[in-house]
Formats: sequence, structure tokens, C-alpha cells
Amino acid sequence: MIQLKSKKEIAEMKKSGQLLALTHKKIKSMIKPGITTWEIEEFVNDFLEKHGATPEEKGFQGYRFATCASVNDEICHGFPNKKPLKNGDIVTIDMVVNLNGALSDSAWSYGVGTISDEAEHLLKTTKEALYEGIKQSVVGNRLGDIGHAIQEYAESRGLSVVREFVGHGIGPTMHEDPPVAHYGKQGRGLRLRDGMTITIEPMLNIGDWRSKIDSNGWTARTIDGSLSAQYEHTLAITKDGPEILTALEDDEG
Repeated sequence: MIQLKSKKEIAEMKKSGQLLALTHKKIKSMIKPGITTWEIEEFVNDFLEKHGATPEEKGFQGYRFATCASVNDEICHGFPNKKPLKNGDIVTIDMVVNLNGALSDSAWSYGVGTISDEAEHLLKTTKEALYEGIKQSVVGNRLGDIGHAIQEYAESRGLSVVREFVGHGIGPTMHEDPPVAHYGKQGRGLRLRDGMTITIEPMLNIGDWRSKIDSNGWTARTIDGSLSAQYEHTLAITKDGPEILTALEDDEG
């Protein structure tokens, strides 16, 4: 069941989203060769606690961490660990923040040191594809319009769109209806309504779009070892257009 949110509920989710965006801004300044994703994990735990928030991912279906930290060919749900990041790596940090019961969800991919032109193209295109999807997130459009815009943009730039993992409704729990695919056909799917809150989180690969799951039962990686990136925002569908809840007001990302 899709739960439409009041203006008050959306405002509370935005407070959560602003904290999440600030967390990513802090992480961005930390990313450099030699840092470990475990250090980022510890920072997120401490930073959220200091701001009266909790990491919603921790304990979800047995997941043990505040963040997902996916490196290079890992698509999503990578476990933070103590292996130092190297110059040229890319890493995606994904997290869900619970601030006084209001949830927000956002992922960003970062280059470590100097990255290749190919990796730079992947990061740039994935971020731009997210915003192409957000442009379609208006009252009266359909979910297929979002997916089609993302898929068309990504594939026109030589990248593939992961199919197995999708965006979702959010609030009052982490994963709600409707599923939000990042591929599809225009004019198909559920119609968007004022008060819906969803995540859009395209995962794009340089090579094949298919994935495989590691033995830990969580981490998905590209089937051919190619690089993967992800960018994600939580947004509200409103009569005045999409409102991004996980971007700092003075910085849309």
C-alpha cells in the first residue's frame, strides 16, 4: 500500500535528508587513497549519534552496518572493511538516516584520488541519469516515464542499467511500495500522485548490466568485473514538482 505524506511529514523527512546530505558532504572530504571504508562506517555511526539520529540500515534483515560501501565492480550492498582504498578506485556509500522517525535514503559514488577517464564518464553519467529521472517525477506522470528517461540517457552514453535493484517508496519504513525501476517504457506503470515519497537510485555499469551475489549473501557485483556506480536521492512528489529531500539547500549535489 502506498502511503501519501502530509506537508508536515515531508518537512520532517527533509530534516532527515538534510542531515544525510551533510553526512555525504563530510564523507566527500574524507575520500582519499589510504582511507578505509571501515573508517567511513565509524564516522557515520558517530556523526549520526551526535545529531540525534540513527542508521536505519543497521539490523535491517540482519544487515550489520550503518553504511553500504561498494568498491569498483561492487554494484551495491558492499560491506565496509579495513582494506585501504587505492588511487583510481571508485566507491559508493549508501545509507538511510532515521531522525525522530523520519527516514531519508541517499547514495553517492566517489572517485579516489585520480581516476580513469572511463570511471569519470561512469560517475558523471550516473549522476546525470539520476537527475533525468527526477525531472520526470511530476504529478500525473507514470513510473515508466522515470525509468525510460534514465535508461535512454544511460544507454545513449554507452552504459548499461542494472535491472535487479530498484528504487522504492520510503516512510514510515525503509522499503515501501511502489518499486521504482530505472528502465522501462514511457506512459506505463503507476501514476505519480501528490504526497508520494520515493527514492530514485540508478546503478549503471560500464559493461554488462547483470549482477552476481557474493558468498556473504548481500554484496552484488557486476557479472563481468566492470565498474559500477550509483547515485540516489529521496524525493517528494508535489503539486509544484519534485522536491529533493536529500540535497543540501545550497547544493543540489
